[in-house]
Amino acid sequence: MKWKALCLTAVLLAAACITPVGALEYTMDAPDDYLFARPTSDDTIYEWEDPNVDRSKNVALVPPGFGTPTSYLPGSGTALTPNLVPGALDGGGLVSQVGVVTYPTVDTGSGWTGTTSTGWTDVTSDLYYSGGYLGTLKIPSIDLSVKVYQGTDSSTLMKGAGHFKDTSIWDGNVCIAGHNRGVRDDFGDLHTLDPGDTITWTTKLGTRTYEVVSVEKVLETDTSGIAATTDNRLTLFTCVRDQRAYRWQVQAVEV
Repeated sequence: MKWKALCLTAVLLAAACITPVGALEYTMDAPDDYLFARPTSDDTIYEWEDPNVDRSKNVALVPPGFGTPTSYLPGSGTALTPNLVPGALDGGGLVSQVGVVTYPTVDTGSGWTGTTSTGWTDVTSDLYYSGGYLGTLKIPSIDLSVKVYQGTDSSTLMKGAGHFKDTSIWDGNVCIAGHNRGVRDDFGDLHTLDPGDTITWTTKLGTRTYEVVSVEKVLETDTSGIAATTDNRLTLFTCVRDQRAYRWQVQAVEV
């Protein structure tokens, strides 16, 4: 009987070994939305946004220091990538910011073709005088002669007038700020200038004479006056007494 039982067990085991085993059947539902957190980027272009605005580091600015005269001005600061000029994506490309930048020929769609250029001279170490200043500004009609230093922070304006770091120092638009009261009141009579008054600007690059073309009160948030220009001009700024929201802006063009 034992022999028969052993034989029967062996037969059953052999049958089990040759019987095909079916694969397990299962299903897996997809995870719910944001199961693993929401996506970290959003490429949606909303209807109120301009999709052609450059928001890359090409136009990024390092903001001015906290508490400096220009810290509250939108668009103020120094370029994160100073070797990229405004309009680089329109053909300007990588250029040196010394001399005149000439852009490629453009077609305005009106039948006129030509080139546009923006004057610009960068501040380099060889342009400083031994006293640490960049130049001398003279306005005979208000008996002003003042040295101009780099920067517009409070400590700089205690020494004299200050050159906006993100503007040209010679070609194009040279922008300068100064106090009009207190220990230094270099620009105290700036608002009394008249169109036609002359201003001289002397640096190691030479001396230029400018003629006043406008004296106006502008909002402190208006930064259009410091934009680069194709002509050579001076733009001077000072506070408006007891009107914190405004600045005096004087513009003079080379004669």
